[in-house]
Amino acid sequence: MSEPFDAQGWFRRARRVPSPNRDARPPGAVPELLVVHHISLPPGVLSGDAIERLFTNTLDCASDPRLAGLEALRVSAHFLVRRRGELLQFVPVGERAWHAGTSSFLGRERCNDFSIGIELEGTGERPYTTAQYRVLGALTRALAARLPLRHLAGHSDIAPGRKTDPGPSFDWIRYEAMLDGCGLSRPFPPEDRSVSKNFP
Repeated sequence: MSEPFDAQGWFRRARRVPSPNRDARPPGAVPELLVVHHISLPPGVLSGDAIERLFTNTLDCASDPRLAGLEALRVSAHFLVRRRGELLQFVPVGERAWHAGTSSFLGRERCNDFSIGIELEGTGERPYTTAQYRVLGALTRALAARLPLRHLAGHSDIAPGRKTDPGPSFDWIRYEAMLDGCGLSRPFPPEDRSVSKNFP
């Protein structure tokens, strides 16, 4: 089986959409944390190419009043998992994506420096799809095999009070069950975890 990542850190099973919103990690910083987010653009819309355009600075904010205020926003993530399971990659895993903003993990600030950001197309209220969990699990296992990842977190874990994603509909128990043997942990109290839904 071929190596799932190329030499530059692009995942071969993802559609490559290079984002300019990235830069080098600080000297000595390596990806130790995986951060799960959600995103929908315009808010609540789970279709179209607005997310891709946001991450590549080509979003026409005049096209919809719900996009007002995003004109100067410069953000990205390493990956986006769409509702039907399509996987896009915007930033090579060795570089820093601009996904976490002001953040702190176990007392360590600037989570972008040492993390991988994965966006799920969703609202945080509507259930994520089986296809999204399947792709997220497989991607996480591939990342854990390549990188020194140790921890999992939601954006809300590292920016409490400011962010709510991936939201109450994200099933952490289901996700973590797919990662058995990867050595990754989410070091937060059990009461902060979502209750597992019934799933196949």
